[in-house]
Amino acid sequence: MSSYLVLVILAVIGGVAVVLQAQFMGVLDQNLGTIESVFITYGSGGLVVGLTMLALRGGNLAAWRAVPPHMFITGLLGLVIVGTIGYVTPKLGLVTAFTILIATQCVLGGIIDHFGWFGAVVRPFEPTKLLGVGVLLLGVWLIIRN
Repeated sequence: MSSYLVLVILAVIGGVAVVLQAQFMGVLDQNLGTIESVFITYGSGGLVVGLTMLALRGGNLAAWRAVPPHMFITGLLGLVIVGTIGYVTPKLGLVTAFTILIATQCVLGGIIDHFGWFGAVVRPFEPTKLLGVGVLLLGVWLIIRN
């Protein structure tokens, strides 16, 4: 199996996990509250990844010094992502919520790639990518209009 196919399969598995997490968090959010659902998500995930990190690497804390300090806001960004998904999914529905989230990711990802911000490899916004984003935004409009 080619490495590209493996990457595509892993991306699909990640996509399935995101959708299931959104639905489950939406139910938790409605029954327990946003903060509680985020705590359950981060608490259980943090525990598993923390134990795995310690078991496999012993923590590798020395390497953390080489990372620019602003990169450590990823946990805070994760809280925004998880909290937002849990809050908006039951109100907008999975399709509408993810259409908006994914379109935003594609547009901002394209801009970050184009300019090479935050250490990204520069990948210029070529005409075909720009056309694809335009089609994506048309799709967003078709999905979210009432």
